[in-house]
Amino acid sequence: MTTTVKSNTILDRSFDFALVIIEIYKKMRKENEFVLSKQLLKSGTSIGANVNEATAGQSKKDFIAKMAIASKEARETNYWLRLIQKSEIVSVDVRKGLKESDEILKILTAIVKTAQLSLKK
Repeated sequence: MTTTVKSNTILDRSFDFALVIIEIYKKMRKENEFVLSKQLLKSGTSIGANVNEATAGQSKKDFIAKMAIASKEARETNYWLRLIQKSEIVSVDVRKGLKESDEILKILTAIVKTAQLSLKK
């Protein structure tokens, strides 16, 4: 008998997104940009960390709280990416990161809203 492990889309996507952020961070550092790159690294990798913590939540409220933090971190990451792009402070292409941060934010928003609704029932 074979068993299949169901893929957790937000876990996988937030982990892969963190890898994209790390690549952007490394490129920014090569261009001697140290402040915005650090902000981006912190918020961009925090998304997956909070999603991962949420999956081990002790309660539905704990799960919602961690996913809400992940959502806030996704918003912050999107802000830094837009700022980096518009300011042209570095010549690093952040479009892939921007697109994925938008998608992750939509997923996290839906997860939080659905979980909140199920809590009220």
